[in-house]
Order: sequence, then C-alpha cells, then structure tokens
Amino acid sequence: MARLLNAEDFRDAARKRLPKGLFEYIDRGTEAELAMADIRRSLDRIKFKQSVLSGRSQCDMTTELFDRSYPVPLIVAPTALAGLVSYDGEVKLARAASRLQIPFCVSTQSVTSIEGIRKGAPDSELWLQLYVWKNRELTWQLLDRARNAGVSTLVITADTPLSPKREYNQHNGFSVPFVPSVRGVVDVLSRPAWLGSVMMRYLMTSGMPSYAHYPAEFKTAITRDAVAQDVQIESGLGWDDIAQIRDRWSGKIIIKGILSEKDAVQSVKAGADGIVVSAHGGRNFDVAPAPANVLPGIAAAVGEKIAIMADSGVRRGSDVLKYLALGSRSVLVGRLPLYGLAAAGEDGAFDALSMLMDEMHSNLVFAGAKNLEGFKKNAIASSGHSQRE
Repeated sequence: MARLLNAEDFRDAARKRLPKGLFEYIDRGTEAELAMADIRRSLDRIKFKQSVLSGRSQCDMTTELFDRSYPVPLIVAPTALAGLVSYDGEVKLARAASRLQIPFCVSTQSVTSIEGIRKGAPDSELWLQLYVWKNRELTWQLLDRARNAGVSTLVITADTPLSPKREYNQHNGFSVPFVPSVRGVVDVLSRPAWLGSVMMRYLMTSGMPSYAHYPAEFKTAITRDAVAQDVQIESGLGWDDIAQIRDRWSGKIIIKGILSEKDAVQSVKAGADGIVVSAHGGRNFDVAPAPANVLPGIAAAVGEKIAIMADSGVRRGSDVLKYLALGSRSVLVGRLPLYGLAAAGEDGAFDALSMLMDEMHSNLVFAGAKNLEGFKKNAIASSGHSQRE
C-alpha cells in the first residue's frame, strides 16, 4: 500500500477499498452538499499569526476536559456503521483511540454492541452517542447497558429530528439492514477484498450485520416492521426529554448539534455538562451555518459555564486548532479515522489520528506557542470571525 501522508491520501485509499454505496454513505453530505462546502470555506478563511525566533521546537498539547487530562484535544466521533468499514471496526477504533489516550464515542447505530466493544477494548474510555427512540423504555434499557459497560459520558444527538435526504444512498442501492438489489450486489462484488474480509466474515460468524443496539427483530425483513416504530428517532425531542435523561444518567451529558447561542444557553439551563457545536459534518441540514461561523458567539455566551466542543470538516491538524482558537475545548473527528480504518484497520485509524496530531504540533511550533492555552489567546490573524476574548 502506498504511503498515506494526508487526509486526501487516506480518503482515496478508503474509496478504493469500500463499495461505492458504503464509501459515499460515510463521505458525502445531504441534498446539494452546500453545508459541506461552506464548512470548508469557513475553516479555510482562518489564518494564524506566525511567531519567529521563539526558541521553541516543542509545544504542550495537553488539555483538560471534565476534570481529566488528555495528551491532545481530540475525541473520536460517533459514526454509524463503522463495523462495515472494517470487520469489528468499532472495536478497532476504540483500540486506536486508547493507544492515543483519547475517548472513543460509540454510536447508537454501531455494528458492534457497547458490550462487545468493551470486551474488545477493555482499557478504552468509552462514550455513548444517543439517539432517543420513540419507545422510551428501549432507550432507558440502552442507557442501562451503557452504564454497565463503564461508559462515562453520554452524547445526545439533538440535530436529527428526521432522516436527512441523502438521495445518493438510493441511487447506490445502499440501506441498513442490507436489502439485496441488482445495483447493490454489483457494487459489493466490485470490491472482493472488502467482501471477503468484512461481509463474509460477518455472515460466517454473527450473520448479516445491522445495528447492534436495536432489538433483534429489527435485523430481519420479516420481523422489522414489528419494532420499526419503536426505534424510530424521536422527531419531537424537546428540552423536557433532556431533563428526563439528566434524571436517569449520573455521568456527564453532552448535547451535540448546537449552532445557536440560544440553544447553548438552554443547554446550560438543562443541566448539560458540555455541548458540541456541530453541523453533523454537513450530513443533515444543508443550509445550516458552519460551526466556525457561530462558535465565537457561543463561546462568549456560555464558555465559562459549560464545556464546549466542536466538529465538522476536520481534514488537517490546523482545522482542529482553528476550532480551538474560536472557543472549543476539544474537537471530535469522524470521517478521517474512518478513512484510516478502511485503509488499514486499527493501525490505519491510529495513523490517521497520529497524522492529525503531528500537523497540530507543527502548526503550533510555527505559531511560536508554548502550550494550547497560550496559543488560543492570540492565535488568529484574520478570519472573518470574532475571536473569543
């Protein structure tokens, strides 16, 4: 395999490895993909101040979050179906994150259950991303499972009241659980290495892969209708639901998908410990503002009251630093470790994240920074954004 030197190299390796339907599911956005383009533009506009003759060749990237210290301000974001990208993909991501001493956030829509991930990565710091289902009892049962698996932090996705329009999934014949179609079968057969190492391994061991946290009836076409309504994402989710979850969950709670000062302030009132300023990677609401454009205002409004994180569009270490300079305490990365996972499994995910860390460090050295806190105070040279005071 050719040496992978940047995010585009990892992305290209993933594109060549995965069936088109699966690759586009993780790679693309929604509707006209305007949000993805806007996210990229918003980050590219930001420039850092350079400082020469600082006498420094090293920079401390240690960060504090929820009274814990991490060597770098990164979190592996929750991504649905990572277990289709590579066999036991969620376990491999958890192990890669553990090697770097950063958290891994498990998706409600993972292929491997939270119990299976804990067994396969016993030393990992696991968070759980929660989609609240219409059937609350099933939702509470999932919280109990997470608690028993040693999950420390709950990340409630608040920006998905319904399934977004991703017509390319239909064009590609891609669905979960997999429904055979001529287009889908041809697509899968075009990637024999993936078919043999991922899909066939599942079929020979645990059967057709699906969402591991969903009821068993959801996994087959014959019984799916009986539970389909129960596990629909709650379209009417409100702040009262957050209060209910707060009463049931003693660990940390983060609300993901915040893009306004109003919602950030309400998150504080609801008792959340953190928020993620996020446009869902441009995958949900195609005319949503880019996180970089709203993050400074949100940080000014609630930065002293709640832990602020950010995500969407990270391709370079400098992108992480831009979110930090605008007011985030840590940054979630989703697509990039998935590209690495597709390219080379656990080691590929580790290498992609390590590459990001190396780029962060080099940018900090060019900026003459001693540590992240010093960098954030005076980092931005120009941006079109207001830097947090």
